[in-house]
Amino acid sequence: MWRNKSIFEEGFRRPSNPTHVIFKMGTEIDRCKQAHVNGRPQQKDTIFIGWKQPQEGWIKLNCDGAHKSSINLSGCGGLLRDSYGNCLSSFARKIGSCDALHAEMWGMYIGMNLARRQGITHLQVESDSKMLVDMVTGNCNVNGNIPTLIKRIRDLKNMNWHVQFNHTWREGNRSADWLANFSLTLNSFDLHVLESPPRELQSLIFDDVSGACMPRSVRIVF
Repeated sequence: MWRNKSIFEEGFRRPSNPTHVIFKMGTEIDRCKQAHVNGRPQQKDTIFIGWKQPQEGWIKLNCDGAHKSSINLSGCGGLLRDSYGNCLSSFARKIGSCDALHAEMWGMYIGMNLARRQGITHLQVESDSKMLVDMVTGNCNVNGNIPTLIKRIRDLKNMNWHVQFNHTWREGNRSADWLANFSLTLNSFDLHVLESPPRELQSLIFDDVSGACMPRSVRIVF
């Protein structure tokens, strides 16, 4: 988070006492575990989440959107990887003014369109927006008119190829998240397909392939 803030937020400075700050954050998390919801203790557990390779013969698209309310700017990004974790291509696009959900839609649509043009026949689409995944798969009722981008994503899905949609937590979508935030720094609104991943993205991709996991506290449902 501090690394991203130092890149994307002017005037941000890393804490001079990071150990103290991190310890305080950990203490606050422990305190939250004792919080009560509806008069009952909120029971939580820690799970570890990482990126998972697609099955052999499939390509995985991880996509994401980013919205910076302070400047009313949104963007999206994503990448295509094979079952060995090799990055086949990555993209980023600055969109302009739209909400976070529409930025997520753009990321999914552009990524699927890119995969289609590359001749991919078996595609796993992964997003950390459960609402978007549910909207595309029809598991979520859309009040009023269906957004145009949802229609376009469904049209792509129904073409002559195999497409699966899955939700992942943000901790399993870090590479796409980096590209979405990177899009906000671009000088134009054109689609940028990157020939090779930037150094910071290479580090995240290496972590993904290595099986690195991030902890996440989740509520236990009985």
